[in-house]
Amino acid sequence: MRIAQVAPLTEAVPPKLYGGTERVVHWLTEELVALGNDVTLFASGDSRTSAKLDATWPRALRLDGSVRDPNALHMVMLERVRQKCDDEEFDFLHFHLDYYPFSLFYRQPTPFLTTLHGRLDLPEHQPVFTTFSDVPVISISNAQRRPVPQANWVRTIHHGLPEKLLMPKPVSPGYLAVLGRIAPEKGVDRAIRIAICCGIPLKIAAKIDRADQDYYDELMRPLMDHPLIDYVGEIGDHEKSDFLSGAIGLLAPIDWPEPFGLVMIEAMACGTPVIAYNRGSVPEVIDVGLTGFVVEDEISAVAAVNRLSELNRGEIRRQFEVRFTARRMALDYLAAYRGLTQAAEPRIKLVSSAE
Repeated sequence: MRIAQVAPLTEAVPPKLYGGTERVVHWLTEELVALGNDVTLFASGDSRTSAKLDATWPRALRLDGSVRDPNALHMVMLERVRQKCDDEEFDFLHFHLDYYPFSLFYRQPTPFLTTLHGRLDLPEHQPVFTTFSDVPVISISNAQRRPVPQANWVRTIHHGLPEKLLMPKPVSPGYLAVLGRIAPEKGVDRAIRIAICCGIPLKIAAKIDRADQDYYDELMRPLMDHPLIDYVGEIGDHEKSDFLSGAIGLLAPIDWPEPFGLVMIEAMACGTPVIAYNRGSVPEVIDVGLTGFVVEDEISAVAAVNRLSELNRGEIRRQFEVRFTARRMALDYLAAYRGLTQAAEPRIKLVSSAE
């Protein structure tokens, strides 16, 4: 199958450090190539891929201080994809750019879908999905769908990561962990209070976005002075196996409807249980009593920490292998591509005959 994967230009594919969407696009693209498909990746020029790379801009926009209007470059990339469709270079188009492709690509015959990677609960999303209620979209959790039931949901496909990317390490767990990003909605302050209440060290491996720097300086930095708290900064994939394997459990006390939450399955890949607040996708990702616990507040989180020793880390890893590998994700997407392609065949024939 000739497939176009169209990624954001914000980060390279895969990203150098933080960047959930671009990381998922990379894993999906590599698996699609491994399964024998002819894949073209539209992404920044500093991306690495086994697919054909079509680069709209030489480097990730987050790393390029000369770019002040990223939307302009994304529009150029979309037009480049459309021109290649005119030349019939693709059997299927897969976008990871939210609603940006909807209007342009709904008006051409090549079948396509968009995976929605972000939150959909803002008021301005309502007219978008009402206007484009026929455009096929993929949710990354069932919870993500709730605010916009009028969207044309094809199916839910949970994220997956390469089976051997992160592996359990033979170390003795000795601390609680936070992984990802420091921002108000991530609840790192809650994680600190939970760890202190339990009397267990907490290691925080997290990025601070420029937009959250004031929040960190004013509210979070003072909390880091406690002797049980260790802020280790942002880490890459090559460091995560050691970091997560050494953790008694991963804390994810989020305060927003997170559409998926890659850190949870990264922990499971290392055999590390997860304690997360009952928000967004959390109940879909965690198998309670097997891979972790879903909690409502700090009190129940502390109680769950005391139960982590009941969980089998080998079983957690096996559950990851069943539910959250990149190969499973790629096969799910191929099934969606084929279904939409078959559904589009009458329309394509009609357009061809009219020409």
